Amino acid sequence: MTLILEPLRGLLKAIRIDYEAGYTQTVVELIHADVFADFLDMADYLLRGDYKDAAAVITGSVLEEHLRKLCAKHGIDIVKGNGSPKTADTLNADLAAAGVYTKLDQKSVTAWLDLRNKAAHGKYTEYVKEQVELMLQGVQEFAARHSA
Repeated sequence: MTLILEPLRGLLKAIRIDYEAGYTQTVVELIHADVFADFLDMADYLLRGDYKDAAAVITGSVLEEHLRKLCAKHGIDIVKGNGSPKTADTLNADLAAAGVYTKLDQKSVTAWLDLRNKAAHGKYTEYVKEQVELMLQGVQEFAARHSA
């Protein structure tokens, strides 16, 4: 049995060293970025097919999950004291207040969340395809600058 486990000893030691050095967080961030990119690619595909509403909902959902991941990364609670989840707007305000990003970024996120809410609640005439395109570009750029 010991002979079987011996080759794993070095691997486990290397993993522990990487973990203690904080490198595993970088791997987690890369995985998050890859998953988010896949969903944003879907949103882009839908947008090119003139499905602006679905693209807005998907982009907004990616943004909201990214905000949750940013909060976790920076030690900001994602639930209220009563155990219910915080809204995306509250997470956005908390992140800006903690200095994770600027007030200008906060205002952009607020606008994107508003567009997503309009799409999710059937207010399709209150925005146009070009605004969803800008939202998608903005969320991609924002996520690249603020990795989670």
